[in-house]
Amino acid sequence: TKSRDSQGFKECLDSSREGGKIARNARVALEKKTGKKVVSSENYLDLAVKKQKKLIEKDGLE
Repeated sequence: TKSRDSQGFKECLDSSREGGKIARNARVALEKKTGKKVVSSENYLDLAVKKQKKLIEKDGLE
């Protein structure tokens, strides 16, 4: 990370794990506050759908 200036595999691995924990805690806190899941099968977009949406947005058809 920039703040730690991680160098090498071990340091980068530790930094990425710490970042993952922070992201998880933020997601869990948001889910607790809103009472809704951030990631679910209902809000999951299939990869093909995502690509189609990007193409539509890129071409300005929406």
